[in-house]
Formats: sequence, C-alpha cells, structure tokens
Amino acid sequence: MRIIQVVGSSNSGKTTLIRELVPALSVKGRVGVIKHLGDHLYDLSPGKDTTEFFSSGASISVGMDAEKSVAAIRTTSLDRILLLLYTEGIDFAVIEGFKTRPFPRVVIGDLATENCVIRNPSVTDIIASLEKFSLYIPPAGIRGQDKKGAGQA
Repeated sequence: MRIIQVVGSSNSGKTTLIRELVPALSVKGRVGVIKHLGDHLYDLSPGKDTTEFFSSGASISVGMDAEKSVAAIRTTSLDRILLLLYTEGIDFAVIEGFKTRPFPRVVIGDLATENCVIRNPSVTDIIASLEKFSLYIPPAGIRGQDKKGAGQA
C-alpha cells in the first residue's frame, strides 16, 4: 500500500485535490482516504442505532446497507487506521492532514514543511510521481487481503 499524504493550510484546496485524485488512483487500484478533522469532532447521526451502540461503549459500530458499510471506530491512532486499510487490501492510502507525521507529501500552497515530494501539483503530476511515496510496512506477521489483479501499487 502506497501512502500519499496531502498537507497545506486550511482552505488551500487539499480536499478538492483529493476528490480529483481518488478517481485517477482508482484506475490503478483500491483507494482509502483518511482525513484529519483537527479540532472538529465528527457528529454521528443522533438517534440512529449505530450511534447508540457506539455511545453505549461499542469499540466499533457498523451500519450496513445494500451498497456500503459505515463504521465508527473508537481509535484516534493513525497507525491503527493505516493497518485497517492495509488488511482490507487498499493499494493507495491518501491522508489529508496529519502534518506532524513524516510521510513523503504533496504540499498545497506555501506551507513550509519537510518531506515535500511535490508542491501544488496536478493529479497527473501526482500519478507520475507515485514511486516517490512511501510503501506501508505493516507490523511483523500481518498480511494484507489477497486481491486478484491488485496490490501492484
């Protein structure tokens, strides 16, 4: 799994870039996106059963419909979420934010930062630079999901 971190100041266009990047990466493999919400707390839908289960102390509460599953997971560990994406067979983990983490990164705007692979790129520029982004190394003994035709990130 290749990690593509996108950082920049607030309202610099990170989310817009990621929305455009996801379809381009999806042609090459499975994509997962992690967004750091900063000081904002994500509100679970009040009154819903999955919210009630989570509020009651469930470590994970999942709602499933005919096309997707939505999970609330009681962790704030980026490492745990990266491991989850890896074990689910994700080829590209796009991380928005988490500026304190030292991954090679796409930088939007004039943010002064280390580990800049590419600054103010187009989606095409990022796709052409994929090999410059880190491969995720899971803890010893952990394997990702076997995927027919995938995993060549």
